[in-house]
Amino acid sequence: MIEIREVKTKKDIKTFVDFPNKLYKDCEFFSYPLRSDEMGNFNPKKNLSLKYCEVATYLAYKDGEVVGRVQAIIQKQYNEKVKENRVRFSRFDSINDKEVAKALLSAVENWAKAKGMDIVHGPLGYSDLDREGMLIDGFDSMSTFEEWYNYPYYKDLMEACGYEKDCDWLERKIYPPTEVDPKVKRVAEMVAKRYGLRLVDEKSKSKFLKKYKDGIFEVLDEAYGSLYGVVPYTEELKEQLFKQFKSFIDLKFCFVIVDKEDKVIAFGIALPALNKAVYKSKGRLTIPAIFRLLHALKHPRVVDFAIVGVRPDYQNKGVISLALEMMQQNMGKLVEYCETNLCLEDNYKIAQTWDYFKFDVVRRRRCWVKKLK
Repeated sequence: MIEIREVKTKKDIKTFVDFPNKLYKDCEFFSYPLRSDEMGNFNPKKNLSLKYCEVATYLAYKDGEVVGRVQAIIQKQYNEKVKENRVRFSRFDSINDKEVAKALLSAVENWAKAKGMDIVHGPLGYSDLDREGMLIDGFDSMSTFEEWYNYPYYKDLMEACGYEKDCDWLERKIYPPTEVDPKVKRVAEMVAKRYGLRLVDEKSKSKFLKKYKDGIFEVLDEAYGSLYGVVPYTEELKEQLFKQFKSFIDLKFCFVIVDKEDKVIAFGIALPALNKAVYKSKGRLTIPAIFRLLHALKHPRVVDFAIVGVRPDYQNKGVISLALEMMQQNMGKLVEYCETNLCLEDNYKIAQTWDYFKFDVVRRRRCWVKKLK
């Protein structure tokens, strides 16, 4: 018999957070999040998005053992943006048992109906910077630190529960050339001259972030605001994200392009890959894990492209060529390859950026949807 219990106590939260450790204990491709971050999601002081979300969290038990988990989220900002009554499901994990999956998702659906919602979709988190999407292709490589891995049978579970495709994201593995493409160099020079643009050259990370972080968020809002799943960034959330990612940023793998008035019109942030550094510790910050993290940060051989943004009025004008020249020059010497995180399959403007490189599409992720009667 399958029993669904709502997560209420601190012990329940630990059980919820640690369930993937059991489910994926023999899986070499699972990317563990930092356990402290996952625990912090239940703390309003650490997870500022809770101010704009209603949340219900569930565990599934079978014969006294935990066999699945799921979280339901009403993201009020997103619902206001799209003018719909949606509930997100997040952190869905289950053994290969359709009855377990149905019980978990039914708990989400019943909670959604009780809250007056009529659509369930996911996996999506508290914001678009949370881990999202269900892997449906590309199960033979380790997920990036920023995304979840799941077993191939999840797709069958979702379809058995009546869920359909809402959108797909693609992830690419980019192989930087060892030399700058002359064509990219010519285009970069031409675009810089035509629009009066320049690539920021700042060696101090603190000065770089202090001067340009507000402009980066402005471009982020303008470039991504209309995309699927994206929610607005409040000032306090921006500050939290700034503090959270500051220690991981390496200026060799980041760029900012500004106009004549020194206003940000494009940016890109890549982070050293941390997935393997925390694998052995299962996301716990043990002393050996901290040393592995520090080594990965100082000597990265792989980097993850966290995000790239271009202000809408500068899109399709070759602006990104300025960054491509820098990326080809720096990354070709320093890293073996880069991995992009999620890019909507129909976001052709961003996809065209990678046409200047050799790349492989390595993973496809899906957001599922179900309309409630």
